[in-house]
Amino acid sequence: MSIILILIPILAAIAILIGGKAKPIALGAATLNLILGLGSAFSFDHSVWGLTLQVLSEPNIHLSLGFYDGMSMIMVALSVLVLFAAVMSGKCPEGREKLWYPSILLIAAGGIGAFLSRDLFFFYAFHELALIPTFLMIGMLGSGERKEAAWKITIYLALGSIILLAGLIWLVAASGAETWLFEDLLASTIDPSAQKGIAALLIVGFGVLISLFPFHSWAAPAYASAPAPVAMLHAGVLKKFGLYGLIRLYPMVSDGMQAWLGVLIVLLLCNILWIGYVTINQKRLDMMLGNSSVMHMGYIFLAFAALIEAGSFAANPLAKPAAVLLMFAHGVSIALLFMLTDTIRRKTGTVELAELGGLAKAAPRLAFLFGLGAMASIGLPGLANFSGEVLVFLSGFHAYEGGGLGPVQIATVLALWGVVISAVYMLRAFRQTFHGPAVSHTDSNHLKDFGPFCQIPAAVLAVALLIVGLFPNSLLNLLKSPEAPAPTEQAAE
Repeated sequence: MSIILILIPILAAIAILIGGKAKPIALGAATLNLILGLGSAFSFDHSVWGLTLQVLSEPNIHLSLGFYDGMSMIMVALSVLVLFAAVMSGKCPEGREKLWYPSILLIAAGGIGAFLSRDLFFFYAFHELALIPTFLMIGMLGSGERKEAAWKITIYLALGSIILLAGLIWLVAASGAETWLFEDLLASTIDPSAQKGIAALLIVGFGVLISLFPFHSWAAPAYASAPAPVAMLHAGVLKKFGLYGLIRLYPMVSDGMQAWLGVLIVLLLCNILWIGYVTINQKRLDMMLGNSSVMHMGYIFLAFAALIEAGSFAANPLAKPAAVLLMFAHGVSIALLFMLTDTIRRKTGTVELAELGGLAKAAPRLAFLFGLGAMASIGLPGLANFSGEVLVFLSGFHAYEGGGLGPVQIATVLALWGVVISAVYMLRAFRQTFHGPAVSHTDSNHLKDFGPFCQIPAAVLAVALLIVGLFPNSLLNLLKSPEAPAPTEQAAE
């Protein structure tokens, strides 16, 4: 059953807290989840992976878990991939194993639980579960201005969550549905007069969690200060929660979303262009990657804007696949880059671009894998991000019939400049880090390439980028899966 994918990291975290050997247990749990998660998404009989337990009769809330459709399968696959890499690659501070590994496992459990939830209440609750260890890890085991970053991310995401909760409660109340189950909610209708207000709360609430401009300033400092596994899991997995939620709930408030299309287009262009120029000006590798992550959320919002303009999934069949494919690609590529940046920090003692250079000679495997992640982020053909970005741009013009460009088409044309911006900051960072004259701490006489234990998770993520980049239908075919039937109820109250 799907609950196994949630219980494995939670039980592993408990086992570590009561005295078990931390890294072997965490690595075993992450590996088992990787096998089960990928297997369940791509081949297992989905009918046996459902579970429904009625938790409350008033309001009618169920712990309902299972693959709702192909989008949830892809997000679970992303989650287990990044969890495996985060556990295997992270360097735990000595004596902090009981905070480090359980926190990583609980963050992943929250993300997986959200993507498997078929009930709106638990969809929200699992995400909130994942935020608690995120705050703790940044504040207690982070680096740099970690306390300031921890407070900032806590305040921003707490406010975003409160606004989102208000929107979700309003949505359920306006729908008249008898339960919080997605299938019941999506089968109901909401009066257009209420949709505009609900849509505004959803855009702001989810937007804060996604780092939509101007609610983005928490993201880059938090990722720069966070331990690498936390940055990998939050930027790679948890940030997709908001986009997943917007796409999932869109049919209920499609008319309301239309009212905010113009505002959303302006904000997503700020993500791509404004934050893109901010990223160019970064002097630290970790801050550059944090801002890059914020920037690339704009492309996924562009696909969502194309969906809003079309009015339905059927009217623009490219929009949802574009958003989901780019969510997966960005999650894998940013996790890979944060992981390798942490390796650079541990080996050289710095991520200041001005203090790095010539690292490729001392660590060629590290240079190759970082270069692959950087090229994926830019959108090099043959890697997953390219397939996602091409679909995003095509979705923007899917409904175009000539006779002048509409707002989404104009935004798509302007967003193309973001590809150039990405190339500028990524290629500059790669050149300054791995080429040119070596400084003392990057000289080949003092620095060795990273070992096999770090290469394995990096290779897993790199292979995922290559497979999806060369064969995007390996993921897109999952989106053609029909909506899974509701799991049979197992217990009441």
